[in-house]
Amino acid sequence: MSEAPWWRGAVIYQIYPRSFRDSNGDGIGDLPGIIDRLDYVASLGVDAIWVSPFFKSPMADFGYDIADPRAVDPLFGTLADFDRLLEKAHALGLKVMIDQVLSHSSIEHAWFLESRESRDNPRADWYVWADPRPDGTPPNNWLAIFGGVAWQWEPRRQQYFLHNFLASMPDLNFHNPEVRAAALDNVRFWLDRGVDGLRLDAINFCFHDRLLRDNPAKPPEQRTGRGFSPDNPYAYQYHYHNNTQPENLHFLEALRALLDHYPEAAALGEISSEDSLTTMAEYTSGRRLHMAYSFELLTEDFSAAHIRSTVETLEARMPDGWPCWAISNHDVARVLSRWGGPDAPPRLANLLTALVCSLRGSVCVYQGEELGLTEAEVPYESLRDPYGLAFWPTFKGRDGCRTPMPWDDSDQAGFTTGSPWLPIPSEHRRRAVSRQEADPQSTLHGFRSFMNWRRSQPALRSGDIRFIDLPEPVLGLERSRAGERILALFNLGPEAIDLILPDAVAHARPFNGHGLSEGTLDGARVWLPGHGLLFARVD
Repeated sequence: MSEAPWWRGAVIYQIYPRSFRDSNGDGIGDLPGIIDRLDYVASLGVDAIWVSPFFKSPMADFGYDIADPRAVDPLFGTLADFDRLLEKAHALGLKVMIDQVLSHSSIEHAWFLESRESRDNPRADWYVWADPRPDGTPPNNWLAIFGGVAWQWEPRRQQYFLHNFLASMPDLNFHNPEVRAAALDNVRFWLDRGVDGLRLDAINFCFHDRLLRDNPAKPPEQRTGRGFSPDNPYAYQYHYHNNTQPENLHFLEALRALLDHYPEAAALGEISSEDSLTTMAEYTSGRRLHMAYSFELLTEDFSAAHIRSTVETLEARMPDGWPCWAISNHDVARVLSRWGGPDAPPRLANLLTALVCSLRGSVCVYQGEELGLTEAEVPYESLRDPYGLAFWPTFKGRDGCRTPMPWDDSDQAGFTTGSPWLPIPSEHRRRAVSRQEADPQSTLHGFRSFMNWRRSQPALRSGDIRFIDLPEPVLGLERSRAGERILALFNLGPEAIDLILPDAVAHARPFNGHGLSEGTLDGARVWLPGHGLLFARVD
């Protein structure tokens, strides 16, 4: 039998280039800085890296506003640097995934500069343009995620253009077949270069409703979740018409047909829709995306019931597809603070890593999770994120999870010899890589130990999953593969707990090797320390 594809059950380490390591002293991380630290990444026991955007950009949204999707921005280095990164990663056994931002571009992209000039130029229909209403107002009520209306007036054409994000990030018109072909050509450029996978940013935003129908209002009690600030008017609507259109399924099939020419390459879609779990199931069924993830575990809801409900709902809707789970990334508060509060103990970081890596699917871990980094408090005068600047002070944006990696405990944390683009908090320097390398009991060593152990457990990488009925705050699940059954128990609370296992898993015997804080098992009786766990084999 052939082995499963590399991405199935893989742990993918997300690198945010601006904040990983700066090689030239300008205070901004770059591709040579990543290359310098790839040995460290490989030592973590992960399978792949996902490198967030490094393409040419005016940096209005720090790289997600792309002016040239085939060029490396000089801030980050050169195309030759990327080729060196790819070569070294592969030599270390790491796969390389890169972001692809297909739904929109920068306002400085050559396509948009041409499109905005007139209504009859060769790229006039490459973006979403619409006439104003008779009173001059935008064509409908659609709102932008980063605040305000989703339409910007362009005097050259006497029309509005659509932007689901910043006004400097116009949406491409995927109803135009030339746009779809051009997008696929850009993807092909990187696949030909040798990348192993694509993380598809906001992939359900490629198409809009042709009729430009208004989005219906959402009642106040439903204006929650999905990672949006509660005071953001974006939460006031059901976003039925500005994203997640049925035409997108056909485009995903065309994208998959392209990927099939590169048999080892995989596509991971980021989903944020009104029913993200259903959209994930649709987007991974048949010959579409290989994997998808959404924001359900990137919210503040930390309970065994929420995690179980999320996973079981997706399992019911996705019998054939493959999920990818994430509990942290560059868009949300760091999980140790978000789920553990201001006084979260470092050992909770290892519990959370073990938990997400025990779910069925692949996993994205965000740089710094292996150190147990907390959300940084960034003062207003140091904020860079346009989202945070727009909603200050009730929402402080995403800078708190984007502060530079602490490599040592010096003033600039070994990140740069210059002035870092975001301040590095003192508590992060206390959790620096150099300090944790010297401490056998550190979060970093616990992370490495668990990842290396997980690699030797086929049931955890690719087995089936079912949950065990246990009281809060304990999450219990069983992974099974080829007759092997692994029971995993996680105490999400700070207090120790005694419990009796149900009959279905009562005949279990503990096994370890993962190196994390664990409980004890005596017959059917389990004792779990606060934020402790236990793995057992079920006979």
